[in-house]
Amino acid sequence: MGKPTGFLEFERLSEAYEPVEVRVKHYKEFVSHLSDDAAKVQGARCMDCGIPFCNTGCPVNNVIPDWNDLVYRGNWKQALDVLHSTNNFPDFTGRICPAPCEAACTLGINDQPVGIKSIEHFIIDKAWESGWVVPQPPKQKTGKKVAVVGSGPAGLAAAQQLARVGHAVTVFEKNDRLGGLLGYGIPDFKLEKSVIDRRVAQMEAEGVTFRTKVVVGGKDLPQGIINDAIEFVSAEQLNKEFDAVILAAGSEVPRDLPIPGRELKGVYAALEFLIPQNKQVAGQQPNPINAKGKHVVVIGGGDTGSDCVGTSNRHGAASVVQFELMPMPPEQENKDLTWPYWPYKLRTSSSHEEGCSRDFAVATKEFIGDGQGNVKALKAVRVEWKDGKMAEVPGSEFELPADLVFLAMGFTNPVGSLLEAFGVEKDGRGNAKATTDGAGCYATSAAKVFAAGDVRRGQSLVVWAIREGRQCAREVDAFLMGTSNLPR
Repeated sequence: MGKPTGFLEFERLSEAYEPVEVRVKHYKEFVSHLSDDAAKVQGARCMDCGIPFCNTGCPVNNVIPDWNDLVYRGNWKQALDVLHSTNNFPDFTGRICPAPCEAACTLGINDQPVGIKSIEHFIIDKAWESGWVVPQPPKQKTGKKVAVVGSGPAGLAAAQQLARVGHAVTVFEKNDRLGGLLGYGIPDFKLEKSVIDRRVAQMEAEGVTFRTKVVVGGKDLPQGIINDAIEFVSAEQLNKEFDAVILAAGSEVPRDLPIPGRELKGVYAALEFLIPQNKQVAGQQPNPINAKGKHVVVIGGGDTGSDCVGTSNRHGAASVVQFELMPMPPEQENKDLTWPYWPYKLRTSSSHEEGCSRDFAVATKEFIGDGQGNVKALKAVRVEWKDGKMAEVPGSEFELPADLVFLAMGFTNPVGSLLEAFGVEKDGRGNAKATTDGAGCYATSAAKVFAAGDVRRGQSLVVWAIREGRQCAREVDAFLMGTSNLPR
């Protein structure tokens, strides 16, 4: 559990960021992992707290005190083994997870919590640098074939677990790059795509087959969903060729804002801006949406909105404003009420620090055109919340210049045609209906078809996707073999 008195002796040390004026000029990662000595000190801060709430605060139930102690003692490789025992991809979570484990840290009750995410980042980066992350191919094959639809973190985690116990796994991805939102959506300055590529190479060496540019189930996708597919595979074909199918296609349908002027040029779903930017950074065609010198308004206060802010600043936007419908959260949470749960408080991302005006409790009423089909401004109104209901504040209407508007209000559900093609029953929100506990968990209403990640739970965190992918893999293995030794 680290040094017994470490939490009294050492302060939390954050990872180093490149200065704003430097990092906005490029799309590479700008956060440096801890040095060996700094990691030891941060590991020493882990308390002998008795009940490590961080374990349950983490959706994959990382054994955090154990690898904190190992890092403190300099046992890097053993720390990696403990980290990998619960998490297939700590190189993803160590970069982009919001770290609910830290919110649950006992030390956080009256001090800064242990820097769990920074230690995780350190362990996995040191492992790759040292050559410790190697393929783990199965000792023998089972003869069973599994199809995984979607190559996001849920699909990748499920595929890797199943391949390691000997199943022949094929992952189908409609886009030309693997990783789901990790590959196309999250900017490179938060997650360089080489981080995904090296994991894909590891999985290929373990026997996983990847097929990109293949759309499964339904050809007609809703507006705002990028699709590079040149090949179509039907649900009937997958059911015929494979012994089990895992749907892990994510929750892709963006929440729209159907107000007057929505049809104007310059109003886009967030991923219509972010995905082409990923492609441009990868050396493909330039992003058709250019924010240079333009007044940008981002509607939505979450991570996707923050990514639009950071990308717009790198384009050289004249101004960036971000609207949020909800009231401004408190700068400091009430720990007596929230700990060890995820607190409601104001969160300022690195992208916000690069330049952004944030406005809360604002509803957009209309997009205003320039007479030639382009957006030039928007009309908004301030709102107040009482008893959970929103009401407009009389006389608070205002207009704001807007050459580009990005709708970053989240995602409503997975593509319905995919679920319908397999005959999968939906829940009340349009997600694949499947339980996560008990007999038959992760199984859908369709025979031998399972669902994991956002396609089942709705939009969520990368760490939840990994958890569900791992748990689903265990259920599929048990379905195919009668029993399973995979961890749950």
